[in-house]
Amino acid sequence: MAAQFFNRIGQMGLGVALLGGVVNSALYNVEGGHRAVIFDRFTGIKEHVVGEGTHFFIPWVQRPIIFDIRSQPRNVPVITGSKDLQNVNITLRILYRPIPDELPKIYTILGQDYDERVLPSIAPEVLKAVVAQFDAGELITQREMVSQRVSQELTVRAKQFGFILDDISLTHLTFGREFTLAVEMKQVAQQEAEKARFVVEKAEQQKLASIISAEGDAAAADLLARSFGEAGDGLVELRRIEAAEDIAYQLSRSRGVAYLPSGQSTLLNLPSTLAQ
Repeated sequence: MAAQFFNRIGQMGLGVALLGGVVNSALYNVEGGHRAVIFDRFTGIKEHVVGEGTHFFIPWVQRPIIFDIRSQPRNVPVITGSKDLQNVNITLRILYRPIPDELPKIYTILGQDYDERVLPSIAPEVLKAVVAQFDAGELITQREMVSQRVSQELTVRAKQFGFILDDISLTHLTFGREFTLAVEMKQVAQQEAEKARFVVEKAEQQKLASIISAEGDAAAADLLARSFGEAGDGLVELRRIEAAEDIAYQLSRSRGVAYLPSGQSTLLNLPSTLAQ
């Protein structure tokens, strides 16, 4: 009796294990930020897109294909030419994600690696078409406008393939060696021109100052001439007397200086020490 009981329990456990294995093999999980499409061996890709959670499928007959619908980054380097035939090296950074309702179409036409098939093709095409409309200098001064044009046209092209571009930016922009050297030479020439202009302006200012000084001297000489004409030699005599007074005042304050009366050429009453 005990052996039969344990035998039945073993059979029931085996049945439960087999049933659990079958049920588990018919379940699949769709994680957050993902979607799934079902491939059926008899009807092909189903149009219904499966959302997040745990779902059933028919083993061997059906197969779930999981897609990541979160934004993903990708850098696309492109070497192209500007309107003035300058080589331009540009790196385009793109944030993209598939449109969930378009996943069956994307898998049918492009497969799971749709980004590898589409972005390296449409991004250089659009970027070359936009860059060719601008000169090398405009690519620097109007970089925001170039980025907007690329974003608009690339978004339209990407939507045709069933995915969205959340952000597009130009992260790297360089030119050929010849253009870079020409820009450096132009900057040096501009600096030299500014220096020459400063020298010319300085010379002009010095010339103007000399003219003003000469005009002032001429005006002063004219005033003196008028004064002499009106006052005669009296003005000169007055200036001579004022100068003599000033000299006498300065000498009177100096030590070791003596005055000799008019008509006397030697000192009188010299101390005995000086007489010796």
